Amino acid sequence: MPKQSHFIWYELMTSDLAGAEAFYTEVIGWNAEPWPGEMPYVIVKAGETGVAGLMTIPEEAKAMGARPMWLAYIHAEDVDAATQSVRQAGGQVYREPADIPEVGRFSVVTDPQGATFMLMTPNMEGQPPLPEGTPGTVGWNELYAGDGPSAFEFYSSQFGWTKDQAMDMGEMGIYQIFAIDGKMCGAVMTKPENVPVPMWQFYFNVDGLDAALARVKEKNGKVVLEPMQVPGGSWIAGCMDPQGALFSLVSMTR
Repeated sequence: MPKQSHFIWYELMTSDLAGAEAFYTEVIGWNAEPWPGEMPYVIVKAGETGVAGLMTIPEEAKAMGARPMWLAYIHAEDVDAATQSVRQAGGQVYREPADIPEVGRFSVVTDPQGATFMLMTPNMEGQPPLPEGTPGTVGWNELYAGDGPSAFEFYSSQFGWTKDQAMDMGEMGIYQIFAIDGKMCGAVMTKPENVPVPMWQFYFNVDGLDAALARVKEKNGKVVLEPMQVPGGSWIAGCMDPQGALFSLVSMTR
């Protein structure tokens, strides 16, 4: 079993950087700060802690058909070796390992079923984690896979994730929760038919779901999955930002 790897950063690729910044700072309550690099990049923070970045879809990605979407970075001790391991396991490499000055070395890959994610070996010290449930942080990482069981085996073999609870959802199959270092972090499931391609979906913590959904609508976003309560008592809802990127919200209260 490989050493367990964590999600360390989240990133929105969007067609309208200024519009996305205005939308998410209002909806989720993030503070925004420009990154002092050559490429326009916005760091969004929960309080003073950076949790994600916003950027315009790169031209090479746009040429490959990339649309607005949220992505995650998974920690790698050695990006080059981890990228090659993904390739050997049947994944694709969209961008070979490259350096980001003062940040780290990264690559863009997919799992064997086509869900995109990124690998990174940071050369910066990580920030202390915020308390679980802090508004603005990511509360859950969910994979809509072409085939849930084989997708879980891929991520487990690459990153050491372990099985936690499994919920039988009837016709929708098994919702397999996974743990990283003993903590439940997300789940893998076979995607519903209305989800066109395998993809990762991320749940952002908010303080009060109904108020957050009202802000989504006020800022020209859409609610694509109405509020529902899940085991454990949390309330969730699925949304789409004005540029078309999907995301979810989670809160302990309506």
